Amino acid sequence: MSTGLYQIRLPDATDYWVEMVKCRHACPVHTDACGYVNAIAEGRYEDAYRIARATNPFASICGRVCGAPCEANCRRGSLDAPVSIRALKRFVTDKFGPETGDYSTYREACDQRMLPPNRGEFERVSVVGAGVSGLTVAHDLAQIGYKVTVFEAYSEPGGMLTVGVPVFRLPRELVRHEIEAILSLGVELKCNMRLGRDFTLEGLREQGFKAIFLGIGLPKGRRLNVPGADAEDVYDGMDFLRAFNSGTPMPMGKRIIVIGGGNVAYDVARSAVRPAEALSNAATRSEMERGEQVAYDVARSALRLSGDKEVHIVCLEARHEMPADEIEIVEGEEEGLFLHNRRGPREILIEDGKVAGLRTTKCTSVFNAEGRFAPEFDDAQIEDIAADTVLFAIGQSSDLSFLSPSDGIETERGLIKVNRETYQTSAPDVFACGDIAHGPRLFIDAIASAQIAARSMHDFLRGTRTDIALRKNWVPAAYTMAEGWQRYERELPPSLDAGARATSLEIVEVSYAEADARRQAARCLRCNVNTVFDTSICVACNGCVDVCPENLIRLVPISQLIRNDGWLRAAAQEFDVSEEQILAMPAEELDGYGGVMMKDETTCIRCAMCASRCPSHAISMKTFQFYRECVTVSVQNSKVLYEAPAK
Repeated sequence: MSTGLYQIRLPDATDYWVEMVKCRHACPVHTDACGYVNAIAEGRYEDAYRIARATNPFASICGRVCGAPCEANCRRGSLDAPVSIRALKRFVTDKFGPETGDYSTYREACDQRMLPPNRGEFERVSVVGAGVSGLTVAHDLAQIGYKVTVFEAYSEPGGMLTVGVPVFRLPRELVRHEIEAILSLGVELKCNMRLGRDFTLEGLREQGFKAIFLGIGLPKGRRLNVPGADAEDVYDGMDFLRAFNSGTPMPMGKRIIVIGGGNVAYDVARSAVRPAEALSNAATRSEMERGEQVAYDVARSALRLSGDKEVHIVCLEARHEMPADEIEIVEGEEEGLFLHNRRGPREILIEDGKVAGLRTTKCTSVFNAEGRFAPEFDDAQIEDIAADTVLFAIGQSSDLSFLSPSDGIETERGLIKVNRETYQTSAPDVFACGDIAHGPRLFIDAIASAQIAARSMHDFLRGTRTDIALRKNWVPAAYTMAEGWQRYERELPPSLDAGARATSLEIVEVSYAEADARRQAARCLRCNVNTVFDTSICVACNGCVDVCPENLIRLVPISQLIRNDGWLRAAAQEFDVSEEQILAMPAEELDGYGGVMMKDETTCIRCAMCASRCPSHAISMKTFQFYRECVTVSVQNSKVLYEAPAK
């Protein structure tokens, strides 16, 4: 709440201090990024892996392709640039994750406190879809004691991990290892089993499965309804990625246009730019060195491409509005992609039955005054871009053809309708989450929703309610900062040279060297460490104010704070007078009662100079330790309901 002078908040008992650790608070599964980053800085690499893995069954994959909301919220970004959290996770998963071939640490490091405590030998449950959400549900339920069978429509599990993420961003061997680690928990996997073709929901019930989870994702792409969109050489970007990653032949021309401005569009475009002969060489080398048949098949498919290619990206947004990650845009430009901002597709030009180009018009704005998507165009500004292949990468859609009225599952806007608190569908024994329930989001969002769905399935079957309790305590802070840490600049992990990237299937990003990883980890501001003020012994000397290198501590007169209702109530209670009396006091009289020590937490660097300078030891450095834990409450009737309770 603004006072006109300060934006202030009264620290409460818990929420304030939890939210202070912004990286952890922003992570949908609440991974302790602060914890594993600092463990890396101190050289405790196995501890770092265990912390990163604790609440995330796909830590190794997230170390490669996570959207990293933790980085977007990192407090170091308020000073200069965020800590490279995602890349640091990769550094330790490379050393201790399932990709090493040893799954024991993976199994041991799971935080069992985030699973319901009542375990046993429970019923059979089925999971439809071996993508991120389905495998997360299987991971959790298998450890609780359920007999889990996963049905996958394709020949290989992984969902978007295998069909949607390009092979040069995410090694397929890593994906296989992380999935095998989940299967090692006792999960049964059945591939080439498509719902609606090979089995039905009612059939699963007849086989004895007591609960069913649908993690079927959004397998289809969207197309714009423009003239020429149904031409022979116009493809869905998702179909293209599936072909590129699995080796299914898809003929492409030399002049390619990708429509879209998000990460998927860049995945499509950066895959399309790879030339056939280089892909063949890379795959042959991969086959000889690592025996990866999948990479060889991809390259063999890519041989249908020929010659030097020209790949264009056309999107509505201005450069600064594009939803694609900055690194994708920069690396795409380095690899030779041509970007056309502020252009809206109007027509796919056809000559002699073949694609000849894309007609675009100037997009004057993408969003309206309320920030909603409502593009406007200037049709007087036309530009034609020559092409012989067009790929749509503007979004994803569902395939719900497997549903029948007898299934009793409601849908809305092309998604499965669920209770957003429990992910239960209108069929009580069927649950769904991930993209099929809330639309396209990050992998880490799918993991988080699947963890909730797994708990809800358990509650449904056991007649219980599982709550999440926050456990916390304060301990004296014992830490040191690396010499010169405040001057360390953010450095991304090295990547292959642009020329090498664009001519091979090699992984584009290289892991940090050890010294670089420790230096980058040392940039962390240790947001779980806090300056705690004991006002009862403060002598108001202003020594902390004077010594603070970031100039973020203030001793503020009370008269400057009482416009805030929270501070007004606190002052009235402290001075045992009414709020009206305080408001009637002259500023000089009110300030005679004392002042308030205020601290701007956004840029505190935890240097502890204020604590060391304080002559009365009124300031101490303490660590706020906390974790979340499942607490199951037995109830007579399960409270897992399709309709959310009325508020």
